[in-house]
Amino acid sequence: MRRKIITRRDFFKAGVALTVTMGFPFELKAERKKTRAVLIRDPDVIDRRGRLNARIIQQMLDKAITALFDKEDPMIESGVWRLLFKPSDTVGIKSNVWGPLPTPREVEDVLKSRIMDAGVPEGNIGIDDRGVLKNRIFLTSTALVNVRPLRTHHWAGVGGCIKNYIMFTPWPPFYHPDSCADLGAIWKLPIVKDKTRLNILLLLTPLFHGIGPHHFDTTYTWQYKGILIGTDPVSVDAVGLRILELKRLSYFGKEIPLKPPAKHIFVADVKYKLGTSNLREIELLKLGWMEDALI
Repeated sequence: MRRKIITRRDFFKAGVALTVTMGFPFELKAERKKTRAVLIRDPDVIDRRGRLNARIIQQMLDKAITALFDKEDPMIESGVWRLLFKPSDTVGIKSNVWGPLPTPREVEDVLKSRIMDAGVPEGNIGIDDRGVLKNRIFLTSTALVNVRPLRTHHWAGVGGCIKNYIMFTPWPPFYHPDSCADLGAIWKLPIVKDKTRLNILLLLTPLFHGIGPHHFDTTYTWQYKGILIGTDPVSVDAVGLRILELKRLSYFGKEIPLKPPAKHIFVADVKYKLGTSNLREIELLKLGWMEDALI
């Protein structure tokens, strides 16, 4: 056999191939950047009669979204609303109409106003929940805003941002088995995939305990007066869940697990790669009034 001469170039190529095939002999991984969520609270967002202050809601959303994206001005010219939405967008605001604790009209109106400030025509903005599959705006949307109140839920453990998209399926009960574990799959459907610009979990008057599918008792709500936002629905729900758990511990004096457990949050992370459920990997920014914030 003729002996082959190995040049420096051959040696270099072999080394590169070995590196690609086997990996480096030592770790060169960059530190994983934490996903960010912003919690903002204001003691005056609800008055003594239980009415919401729309002006304060707008201020809270402006401050929270500005902090979320490290911007200084939430307004039109250079602000983050204009970065999130373009005049050419068709925007669906996915609300929630559950009778005892719906998405407040004041919140919907503020969101619509801010999206219009970003240049989106009013005719290209829709607000809907149970009719999204028949709504022209949602069927042709290029962007979605996901907004709903946080509450315990008979089938899913908690109703949060992940759960809020169940109406994008023609048969929601299909996702009820196993504590609604596979809700994350809905976020892979073409009608919603990669369209959500903002997830807003309302903690104005959360429901922290319930019995049965339609149970509601104001005894188990409290004026937390908060709004939690993020681009990652899993991290937002994970933080919201932790606040509910801590409230339940405070109220009942002991840990009473949710029945059923809110396993869909963890499954959305590990199975569907939808976001981060590990609180240690979430950077939670807290703004405003933090008395009895729990977290």
